[in-house]
Amino acid sequence: MLYAAIRSMGRKKEKTINLTELEPEEKQKYEIAEELGLLDRVMQDGWKSLTSKETGRIGGMVTGRRREIKKQTKIADKNDER
Repeated sequence: MLYAAIRSMGRKKEKTINLTELEPEEKQKYEIAEELGLLDRVMQDGWKSLTSKETGRIGGMVTGRRREIKKQTKIADKNDER
């Protein structure tokens, strides 16, 4: 479940992240992090707390979903032309 959280940015200030008001691309990253069980750590310590393997997995899933959306859009466009 997506929720608003306060995340420490460095040690100087805190920044409130409202996950319901993010851009679609950013929201997708947070959704994937949640699916992988990484959201709590991201919200608490930021993206820098993840390993390269974890961030790569998120990036790969984002890319895969974008390709799937593009593929579905092309299929829908072809069906509309008929």
